[in-house]
Amino acid sequence: MLFRQLFDLESSTYTYLIADPNLQEAILVDPVLEQVERDRALLNQLGLTLRYCLETHVHADHITGTDRLRADTGCLGVVPERAHVSCADRHIKDGEILELGAITIQAIATPGHTDSHMAYLVGSDRLKLNRQTANVEPHLVLTGDALLIRGCGRTDFQSGNAGILYDSVTQRLFALPDETLVYPAHDYRGHTVSTIGEEKRWNPRFVGRDRQNFIEFMNALNLPDPKKMMEAVPANELCGRAVAIVNLSMV
Repeated sequence: MLFRQLFDLESSTYTYLIADPNLQEAILVDPVLEQVERDRALLNQLGLTLRYCLETHVHADHITGTDRLRADTGCLGVVPERAHVSCADRHIKDGEILELGAITIQAIATPGHTDSHMAYLVGSDRLKLNRQTANVEPHLVLTGDALLIRGCGRTDFQSGNAGILYDSVTQRLFALPDETLVYPAHDYRGHTVSTIGEEKRWNPRFVGRDRQNFIEFMNALNLPDPKKMMEAVPANELCGRAVAIVNLSMV
């Protein structure tokens, strides 16, 4: 399996490239519109054909590159089942698996940050084989905004719900093996990767908090809206096509 973690500085967004080098096909997870040329160049350099653009959720802080990449490459746009994105080629359900040669990407419903959020557990035939040997390689999970490194996504818009996010992280993500590598959709402090075991032990949003305490904490954050939310959400509901924003103060 070929795996690359790519970063957009403006939105602090991680995009992930996953590819089967034998098949020479790839998936981009959470592509960013401003980084489409970077991603296309990397695909070309590695000799890869883009098969899917896969979203963890409808983002509020950046516009997805899916529509542009789909037009350029003929790839398919895939979004979570409950996402209000009618232009997607496919909606993926909880437990459903995308296959790319020897690679499997299993959807894990993790609502709470938004009501349609998915995480993706990535494995391969090679990893399965190695689990029968002494040299065990861990799977990795793309956690989107549900679980960040020493943090989690906010829950105060897009049908977010703090209690549901607590359940998603503690019952679904924390149920994965401790050695599972954690790759989030964002990081704001320079972290690149963690593990489920680390987050269960050190993540201050969850350690020492029960469900009610977590809800109270999240509801008191009082964070400013993402700068691009008014343009990003409607654009992402159209797979990344920009829409006109009406300034109501001028009407």
